[in-house]
Amino acid sequence: MNNNTTNTTIKKTQQTIPIRIKTIQSSTRKNTMSHSTLRASHQILQTLQKLFHSFQAEGTKLAEGGKYREALGKWEAALMLMPENAVLHEQKAQVLLEIGDAWNAVKAATRATELKPSWDEVRMVTLGRAQLNFGEPDSAIESFDSALAIKPDSEEARDDRHTAMQLVKRRKQLHSSGLSPTRNRYAVGEKT
Repeated sequence: MNNNTTNTTIKKTQQTIPIRIKTIQSSTRKNTMSHSTLRASHQILQTLQKLFHSFQAEGTKLAEGGKYREALGKWEAALMLMPENAVLHEQKAQVLLEIGDAWNAVKAATRATELKPSWDEVRMVTLGRAQLNFGEPDSAIESFDSALAIKPDSEEARDDRHTAMQLVKRRKQLHSSGLSPTRNRYAVGEKT
């Protein structure tokens, strides 16, 4: 097989793995498989779950060692197997913030909160920080408010909310001094 054929095969496999896992899980719950097929499906599911946890653990170890891009690679592989894992999306958002990729951090943190909307305040703080780093202090304030609604004594959420409020206040000052009224984004660390 040439390299292009191999890459195409890998991509097709990566796209179908999450669908196959869901099919196995759904069929297992409905008991629509024969006993031998059910056993084989269960073994496949267990193998895929072990592989997922292996990728997740390797990524976590790499992130803890400051190897953020390598960690993201492992986590992307894990998310190919189980794309509905909210914890991993949230971890990914934190690492993306570390490397300065605010837009992808917002997407990952948003996905985590979509998958688990009732999560603790830490996840909402991660989303707020991503929004703040992306230059959206108004959205960040909403996320920090959600975090504070979950845990009113969260110092992190309160401190980060204060930072976002300061940016909104600064933006209003800039608007009143002649900055375009249609420009609502403010880059963190922007010099004026």
